[in-house]
Amino acid sequence: MRKIFHVNHWLAKTLVAVYGSHTLVVLEDLTNVTFNTDDLPKSLRNSHRSWSFFQLGLFLTYKAQAIQSIVVKVNPAFTSQRCPKCGLVEWRQVS
Repeated sequence: MRKIFHVNHWLAKTLVAVYGSHTLVVLEDLTNVTFNTDDLPKSLRNSHRSWSFFQLGLFLTYKAQAIQSIVVKVNPAFTSQRCPKCGLVEWRQVS
């Protein structure tokens, strides 16, 4: 867990440094996303349910606020299909 904590701090710090102040950072809202942990031993199930992505969002939010940037969460539906430049959504059938 300490390694993930360190990586999340490093990544948040790097993103804020690269993009600078007055930046809009958009994250997918993955609040209700869960993983199947039935195949894991009971001692590991809770640690695999806790999201390092949530922690990264917290770190990024407070570091961004310190330099007048904003972090917002968006509905993840169709975000991987939408072109970041023109906004076009290309419908692809998942097999």
